[in-house]
Formats: sequence, C-alpha cells, structure tokens
Amino acid sequence: MQSSDVDPLFLSFQLALAGRYSIDRELGRGGMGVVYLAREVHLDRLVAIKLLPPDRAQLPALRQGFLREARLAAKLSHPNIIPIHAVEEKAGFVYYVMAFVDGETLTERVRSRGPLPSSEGTRILREVAWALACAHGQGLVHRDVKPDNILLESLSGRVLVADFGIAAAAEDAAHDGVSGTPEVMSPEQALGKQIDARSDLYALGATAFYAFSGRFPFEGANATEILAKQVTEPPPALASLGLAVPRKLAALVDRCLAKAPEQRPASAEALAEQLGVALEQRRELPAALRAFVKRSGRLDGGGTLIAGVALLSGSVVTSMYFGGPIGFATLLLGTTALPFAYLVNAARRLSQMGFAHNDLGPAFKQESEQAREELSVEQRRGVTKLERVLGFVAKVSATTAPIALGGAWLSESMRLWRTAEFMTLVTMVGFTTAWSSTLSLLAMMQRHRDVDTEFWARVWMGRLGKTFFGVARKLLGNRTRQSAMTHRATELSLGMAAEQLFESLPKESQRALGDLPGVIRRLQDDAQLLRKRYEEIQEALAGGAREDSSAEYAEVRGIRDSIHAKLGDTVGALETIRLNLLRLHAGSASIEGLTTHLGLAAEVSAEVERLIAAHEEVERTMRFPRSRVPTPV
Repeated sequence: MQSSDVDPLFLSFQLALAGRYSIDRELGRGGMGVVYLAREVHLDRLVAIKLLPPDRAQLPALRQGFLREARLAAKLSHPNIIPIHAVEEKAGFVYYVMAFVDGETLTERVRSRGPLPSSEGTRILREVAWALACAHGQGLVHRDVKPDNILLESLSGRVLVADFGIAAAAEDAAHDGVSGTPEVMSPEQALGKQIDARSDLYALGATAFYAFSGRFPFEGANATEILAKQVTEPPPALASLGLAVPRKLAALVDRCLAKAPEQRPASAEALAEQLGVALEQRRELPAALRAFVKRSGRLDGGGTLIAGVALLSGSVVTSMYFGGPIGFATLLLGTTALPFAYLVNAARRLSQMGFAHNDLGPAFKQESEQAREELSVEQRRGVTKLERVLGFVAKVSATTAPIALGGAWLSESMRLWRTAEFMTLVTMVGFTTAWSSTLSLLAMMQRHRDVDTEFWARVWMGRLGKTFFGVARKLLGNRTRQSAMTHRATELSLGMAAEQLFESLPKESQRALGDLPGVIRRLQDDAQLLRKRYEEIQEALAGGAREDSSAEYAEVRGIRDSIHAKLGDTVGALETIRLNLLRLHAGSASIEGLTTHLGLAAEVSAEVERLIAAHEEVERTMRFPRSRVPTPV
C-alpha cells in the first residue's frame, strides 16, 4: 500500500489491534462493515476481520445489536458456516474476527464463469440450506442470504455462509424503513413485518434464481422499485427462462419464492432434503450408457434408412425374377432378421463394457426427463391436422397391405399371374406408404413429445430387450469386461455381482440352489419399487402446501420412514446372498446355509409386497391427495 493511498481508518484500526492482529489489506466493504484480511499474531493464521463503520458504531442501538447478533452467530458450529473466533469492542472500534476463506463468493463465481450447471448449483444450495437449518435450530434468522454472503472454498469446493444474524442489528436499529438487500428480500421483510426462518428460504430462492440464470427474479432502477415488485408482482418461473435446469429443481426454486410464507418449504432442513433428492436423481451416467440410449440402441440413424431402401429395392428385384411371394418373403425376413441382429450386436457391445440389462432403466429414465425439460422450454404445440392426416394414411396403408398380400397369394395359387403381380405391387406400395407415413408422423410428433425415447425404452426394458441381452450373453460367453459402475443403484450392483457368482458355480451347486437367480431378481425388483415409492412420497411431501404438523402429513412421513427401513432390509438380504456366495466359492460356507438365507430373503420379499399393499390401502382411505403420492407401476 503506497503512502498516498493509506486509508486513515486502516491506520487507526491497525493501531488499535497492534500486537494481536496484523492487517494485510482490505477485502471489501458494504453498508454493514469493512472486511480486512489480517494475520492473528499468536496463532500465526490468516483471519478476516469485519469492522462496523465508525459512524454506525456511534449509534448505541446499532452497536449493541451488532455485538449481540455476532455473539449469537459465534455460537454456531457447522461445516458450512464461517466460524467466528472473537467478537470485541476496543478503542471505539466494534468488530468480529472470523476464519479466512480462500475462495470466491457466489456472485464472483457467476460473474466470472456464468450461471451454474444444475448439479453444481443444487449442491451449493443444499449446503447453504444445511447451514440455515443449523442457525434456525438455534433461533437465529440470517435476514440477508444473498450471493455475496455465500463463499466457495477454492481447494475443497465447500460452501460457507457468512454474516449470520448480523443484518438483524441493522434491522433493529433502522428508523427510516427496512434494511437489507432489496433483490433477495422477502415480501414480509420488505413490508417491515415480523419475519421468521421462511424469510431466509425466500432469500435463498432468489439466490438460487441468480445462480442458475445470472439475474435476480426482480430487478429495477432503485431499491424502491425492486421492493415494490417483491411485494406486488409474481416472480417469473425459472423454467420460463429457457434454462437447462431440471423441472423438479425449477419448481422447488419457484416454491421458495412464493409470496405467502406458508406456501414455501416448511423448513431449511426439508428444503435441503429435497435438494438432495434432486441431486441424487441427476447422477451422471457413464458415456457408454448415454451413447446407447441416444444413438447405438436405436434404429433411427442414416444407416437404417439406407438399409431400408436397399432392402426394398432388393425385394422388388427378387419378386421380378422369382415371383411375388419370394420377394415378399425376402422383405419380411430382412425387416426382422437385420434389426434383430443389429440390436443384439448393440447389446453385445454394451455387455462387453460391463453393463447389464438392468442398467438401461435409469439411463432411459434420465434421458426421458431431460427431453421433457427441453421440450417444455420450447413449448411446442399439440397435435396438428397434418399429423392426423398422416396417422389416417398410415392406418389405411397398414390395413390395405396385408389384404393385398392375401390377394397376391390367392391369385398365385389360382395362376392369375397378372392379378398376382398387381396385388404384389399394391402390397409393396402399401407397406412402403405405411412405413413412410408412420416415420413422418413420428418425426412431427417428436417436436412436442419424445416418442423416439419412449418407444426404445419400451423395446429395451420389455421382453425383447431381455432377449437381446440374453442372446448377447450367450455369444460373449466369459469374455465380458467388468468396469467400475458407480452410477448403479446399490441393489442392482449387488444383484449383478450375485448372479455372476452363481453362474460361475459348478452345475451341481447351481441345481442344488434352485431358483436363486429368481430370488435375486425379485429382491432387486422389490428394492427398485421401494426406492421409487420413497422418492415419490418425498416429492409429494415437498410439493404439499399444507401445514407440516398436520396429522395427514405425519402419517405419510411415517409411511415414508417404514419404506426406507424396508429398503434397507431388502438391500441387506441381497448383500447377505452375495457374501454367502463368496464364502461358498472360498469353501467357508455350505449350500445348506445359503439355502437357509434364501428362505429368509423370500420372507423379506413377501413382507415388501404386504407393506406396499397396506400403504396403498392407507392412501385409499386417507385424505392425502392421490395425485401427490402416485401408485407405483
């Protein structure tokens, strides 16, 4: 710092702290204080010191409020709250000393690199919600949750919240209106009404809006204009901005920005829980799975069109030289055998990389959710007249072609050669028209609905998909290459490992263990059903606008907890089977002992069925909306 640049406040404050703290430089300043980077002399560590400006420190109410709130905040102990080491008043200076965070604020992060990706933003918001839950549990409301008060540690990426409760001092001492940051201020705070923890959730919603979009929900030329909008105008829906933000996450941000406090999440803890669910649902899939559900597991590429034209031409030539029936048989064989071979090969390539049929469910689910989000942003219109016409043409053509085919066979048997040739031509035209009109219809429907993904998800997740993978497994034999599968749900990983261990046993042992693969698959299905059910109830509880303490919601939370416990039992049964199979391979367990555990596992599966049936009966008799807790399929 040059002598000409020396700040008198810096000099006088450093003089007052001499011997205890050595101030290095100013980090920033605002209406509530000046922040300095300093070194604590005795412990030789970097700290940040926030000084209440001297002109404000002269106001007794503000000074006492600042000290009181800082001392309350100093009692908070949480990994996502910046710890306060000391709160002091010395030589007329009022300040507190906190840990120094080497990183950047959320504001700086968005300004330098743009809006946050959904996964990173969700993680940051969840850690802030954890910090708020800790403070609210101690009766402390932050009152000024904003991007400037959220710090991101450089090395660890940890999120830390600063200035807990300090805004309350300014609010208590304000004589000419409210105090705070207009862009994140809740309507009740803007009106000077009594506030509680839900006001912090509103501010966190505004912060989330900024993190994902780079702007606040309400902006204006001055504070008065912004506050007026906070009180009177509905916030824009985050999904309406055309951002790559998951639909459920955007809806959660919108709920935080509700004008009425009772319509916001019930608590910071509940909000953190829902953010955790959103984060879990957005787990990154391996590139091979993403490529499979988008491209390699489908018959909709350029090669498919070329093969279709070549096959059609070849069948026409064949019918000219060998007769209509032979030509049609060639077409029929080509349209079935070639796709079957292609899809079996796709399953074989995926199996070689260590993936299984069960891995496709989460992959197609994520692809469908992402497509819905993108289509909702584009806001495509519904079914058009042209789509209706194409659908009619496809139905007529698909009906005419088989009739013409029958006529061709009949004419051939009656030696009516010209009629047979004509009916064969009609058959070809009919199938071609049906094919082309159907493809055109699907292409147009794809503008407002991801028909492609829906169709291939049904193909691969149904009997055909299992058949493709079964044939691929036989073709591969023992040549599969296992890879790290961190994306799998635990039950799928355990089940796959157990099945592989079972398949590597001698045939005699496999026969002695009976339907062990069937038990494993039932446990997997049970765990998947329970997990889906748990997530649905979590989402329903988050979306409910009723009082959190109501008897209905308490009963639904009890259902959720029992499902969570049974999920643990089901996964535990799978784990036991896997471990006993390992012991059987090592020679430290017997088939009789494993058979006993199989009986226990079957009992667990039966308990799951009874539990789900009982909960469905509860839903039918209670007033909790069925639309919020849908029945699993």
